[in-house]
Amino acid sequence: MSTDNLSTEHLAAEHYDIIIIGTGAAGGTLAYKLASTGKSILVLERGGFMPREKENWDTKVAFKSNRYHNDEVWYDRDGNELHPGMSYSVGGNTKIYGAALFRLRERDFESYQHKDGISPAWPLKYRDFEPYYTEAEKLYQVHGNQGLDPTEPPRSHDYFYPAVSHEPRMESVSNSLQQKGLHPYHTPLGIRLNEVQQHLSECIRCNTCDGFPCLVHAKSDAEVTGILPAIQHPNLTLLTEAKVLKLHTSDSGKEITTVEVSINNEIKYFSGGIVVLSCGAVNSSTIMLRSHNDQHPNGLANSSDLVGRNFMKHVLGSVIGVTKEPNPTKFQKTLSINDFYWGEDGYDYPMGQIQTLGKVNKEMIEGNAAAYAPRTPEEVASHSVDWWLTVEDLPDHNNRVRVDGDRIILDYTENNSEPYARLEQKWIEILKSIDCGESILSHDSYFVKGSTNYFTGKLPLQGVGHQVGTCRFGEDPQTSVLNLNCQTHDIDNLYVVDGSFFCSSGAVNPTLTIIANALRVAEHLIKRLEA
Repeated sequence: MSTDNLSTEHLAAEHYDIIIIGTGAAGGTLAYKLASTGKSILVLERGGFMPREKENWDTKVAFKSNRYHNDEVWYDRDGNELHPGMSYSVGGNTKIYGAALFRLRERDFESYQHKDGISPAWPLKYRDFEPYYTEAEKLYQVHGNQGLDPTEPPRSHDYFYPAVSHEPRMESVSNSLQQKGLHPYHTPLGIRLNEVQQHLSECIRCNTCDGFPCLVHAKSDAEVTGILPAIQHPNLTLLTEAKVLKLHTSDSGKEITTVEVSINNEIKYFSGGIVVLSCGAVNSSTIMLRSHNDQHPNGLANSSDLVGRNFMKHVLGSVIGVTKEPNPTKFQKTLSINDFYWGEDGYDYPMGQIQTLGKVNKEMIEGNAAAYAPRTPEEVASHSVDWWLTVEDLPDHNNRVRVDGDRIILDYTENNSEPYARLEQKWIEILKSIDCGESILSHDSYFVKGSTNYFTGKLPLQGVGHQVGTCRFGEDPQTSVLNLNCQTHDIDNLYVVDGSFFCSSGAVNPTLTIIANALRVAEHLIKRLEA
C-alpha cells in the first residue's frame, strides 16, 4: 500500500508523458514549446476560456465586477480578508495584464545592497537568460527600441518589432522629460500591432488594453500566443474547469504518481511521467503545501522549509497627475523611465521604475470623488497623465504563503517602503516641473478588482499580479526548493515553472522573465522526454 493509500481509481489513472498545471505566462508558453514533441501532454486549467464579448471593453464590467476575475478570498496574517482578483482562465493573469514585457537589468542577477537589506545573487546570470529573453520577445511580439534606456542590459538582437509610437500628448511629455536631462524610452509591449499597415493590424490602439481582456485577441497573452497554437497538436489535451486538489506520491516519496483533479465536482486522477506546476507563485506553493504526506510532512519538496517562503510582489503604486492641458491620448501605456532604478545623487540605494498606465477614464475614478473635488470625474480623466511605480521588495524568510485547511494566508510585511516614498515624491516633483502635476490625485484608496475605486496610491497586499519567489531555485537543496532546471530537489518528476523560482524581484514587471525561463526549462524537458 502506498503512502497515500492509493485507490483503484488512482492506479487506473489515465497516463500522459507530461502534465502541465496552469496556462498562464509559464504554463501557456511551456505547452506551446512542448506541443511539437509528439509526446502525450495534458494541460489542466482550473478556469475556462474567457468569454469574447462586448463587455471585454466595458470599464464597469472589467474593473468593477468579478466577471473576469475569481472572487476567491485569501487572508492576511491577522485573519483579514484579501480579494486578490486573480484571473482563473485560459491564459491566466495575462488575459488582463498590461503586456509590458521588460527584461530584468543585468545587475538584478547580482547581489546588491538596498535600503532594507540585500537583494541576493541568482545562481544563473543575465547572460544565461539572454537567449531566452530574445526568443520570448519574438514569440510574444514585443515592440520596443534599444539604446534609449541607460540601464538596458546588453542584447544579442534588437527588438523584432518596432516600438509603439507615442500619441502627441505623450510625445510632448517625453520631450519635456528629455529636456530635464532624463532618459524616457518606449515601454516594451507585447501587442499584435502593425502601425505601418494599419489595415493588417490586429491591434487597433484602443483605450481598453491595460487591465481589460482584449476582445480582438490583439494582446500577446498566453492563450493567444501559447495555448491556441498548442491545442492544434493532436498529442496535447487541454482540460478546462479542472482544479488540481492534490499531488500524490509513491511510497518512497521520490515521484509524483497521480494528480487529483476536481472536474465538474467529480474527482478524477491522472498520472504523468513529468508533472509541472505553473499556477503562479502563490497557488503552486499552496498545492505543494496541501499535498503533504508521510514522506513530506511539511508539504511536497519542502525539506528545506522554503516552500511558500520569500514571497515577493513588488512595492507598487500610482501617481495620477492632473494638468491644465487636456490629454486626449487613447493608448497611453507607451513611456517608461529608469533613471532612478539604481538611486539618485545623494541616495545610493535602488529606487525603482516608472511607466505610464493605460489611460484612466471617468468610470474608473468616479468612486473616489472626495479625492479630487471640486473637479468632476470627467474633468480629471480628460486632463490626467497616469503613472505606475515599481519598487523592488526583498526576499524575506518570514514573508510567506501558508495554508490553513482551505484558507490561503499571505503572511507578509512590506520592506523598501522608504525607496518607494522617495521615488513617488521625486516623480511628483518632476511632474509639477513639466506642468504635468497641477494636482495629484490623493492616496486614500487603490484599485482592486471588483471595487468602486481605481488607481490612487500604493497597492495593498491583495495586489499580487507580480507574485514571485515562493520556490526559489539554486544548487543547494538546503537553501532552495528547485535546482537550476526548476526541478524540485526532493521529487524527481516534479517541476515548478512560474514566478516561484525567482531569487529576487528586481523592479520591472516579471512576466517576460517568467516566459523566458519557461522556454529555457522547456529545452531541458525536451531532452529529458527524448532520453
